[in-house]
Amino acid sequence: MYMYPEHLKARATMWLWQLRDLTISGVGALFSVFVIAQSGILIPALFTASYAFLTIQFEDTSILDFVSYACAFFFKQQLFEWRITE
Repeated sequence: MYMYPEHLKARATMWLWQLRDLTISGVGALFSVFVIAQSGILIPALFTASYAFLTIQFEDTSILDFVSYACAFFFKQQLFEWRITE
């Protein structure tokens, strides 16, 4: 019996990215190369590289998700109530 990964509900991935993110990074890289060749401006390449880095997936969690969880943990107000329950 052949079992499909997550009953065909898993997102398509290639290497460490989802295919949507890999496509956006590829198009951004192409655009960045054209901008660098024409005007010498590196800003689109920096945005593309940072997007590609933040969308790397490890066990269904991207680096951007991890950073947002860390910011929510450190900067969101946490309320702890200590009381004796009977």
